[in-house]
Amino acid sequence: MSLKQRLTDDMKAAMKAGDKHSLGVIRLVNAAIKQKEVDERVELDDAAVLAVLDKMVKQRKDSVSQYEGAGREDLAQVERDEIVVIERYLPAKLGEAEILAAVDAAIAQTGASAPADMGKLMGVLKPQLAGQADMGLVSKLVKQRLAG
Repeated sequence: MSLKQRLTDDMKAAMKAGDKHSLGVIRLVNAAIKQKEVDERVELDDAAVLAVLDKMVKQRKDSVSQYEGAGREDLAQVERDEIVVIERYLPAKLGEAEILAAVDAAIAQTGASAPADMGKLMGVLKPQLAGQADMGLVSKLVKQRLAG
């Protein structure tokens, strides 16, 4: 079952169960997916849907830090609750050892050897690790591997 189909099925289940919170968040996710499809005039596959979900989680984490800085714990909690619902659809996060294994495999595949090859390496890793790893951490690990 595709991720979009799973979202639709879960939306219907939330409606039937009267779970207003999950229903609202899933509708937001579906709206973001539909907006991206309309903007780019394409049908999103699971990898692209994961990228949308990842972006939504990142936006909410930024909002949490902003709200906490402003002393609005009530609004920060709303954002945290939305993150929990969105993360149900993301694959389990990879550990640092698994990310390093993927980086090493990509280095072997591309023949990257210098920091100048970082763009080529990230181009291979980004689709592989979308939704499974923090790309900031991946970038840091790639820099470490290429530096020495």
